Amino acid sequence: MEAHAILHAQAALGEGALWNPATQQLYWVDIEGRSFHVFDPATRQDVCFPTGARVGTVVPMRSGNVLLALQTGIHELDLRTGHLKLLANPLTDPNLRFNDGKCDPAGRFWVGTFHMEQRPHAGTLYRYDPDGRLHVMLRGITNSNGIAWSRDQATMYYIDTPTLTVQAFDYDNATGNIANPRAIIRLPKDEEGLPDGMTIDAEGKLWVALWGGGAVHRYDPGTGALLQKITVPAPFTSSCAFGGPGLATLYITTARHGFTPEQHEQFPLGGNVFAAETGVAGVPACFFGDK
Repeated sequence: MEAHAILHAQAALGEGALWNPATQQLYWVDIEGRSFHVFDPATRQDVCFPTGARVGTVVPMRSGNVLLALQTGIHELDLRTGHLKLLANPLTDPNLRFNDGKCDPAGRFWVGTFHMEQRPHAGTLYRYDPDGRLHVMLRGITNSNGIAWSRDQATMYYIDTPTLTVQAFDYDNATGNIANPRAIIRLPKDEEGLPDGMTIDAEGKLWVALWGGGAVHRYDPGTGALLQKITVPAPFTSSCAFGGPGLATLYITTARHGFTPEQHEQFPLGGNVFAAETGVAGVPACFFGDK
């Protein structure tokens, strides 16, 4: 099955796909374009909010605002005024930036970092709680990426891209603690791309965007088996999220940052937002501050 382009975004580094079920809009970011976007598939209108700094990901808030993980810290963005309010900033190295992240079922914001000079194990996975406290959850991460939680709230799934694995952790929804890391999905080296963004469907299966692979793969977290492939006519496939009516559409972001002149010619759709009807539904995104 091949995804089709639904937004001619031509993003430098599209990422952070997330469907807001309250507004029926797709949130996504352009990291290198330093912008946050709100896309309405019904009208095909895409509203751009400049962020002034690289932006790794976005999560919705019950107030109608959003949390943005910028290179200058975690901010609240007022969608009515465009005003950014700094909430927390643990980043002291100018070569570190926030990357992917999402809210857990209790409404805590998990977001990790990435060293832009590719320094191994320089990143950290943080948990930012609604009470304003910031917790270090994992150290020694190289490229913090996809994150998701099981429907029974007992397991957290997480990707540190260069490990070529999806890890599972025991997850305590009451406290936000994680324990017992183990690799449950292993990708073949240099074959199908690097694991990047991730989402989970209503059947508990994981969808992983493959950076450099031009695809999103569906895996069984219980067995590690590859169940389904969605091909994308853009090699730098970065994130995915279920949305639309019944959460039946898989939205996919891509990038064109780093393209060679030959790749610009070969992949003119690179950087666009794509969609695919997979035959399964997703689960609603969690909002910051959910109880």
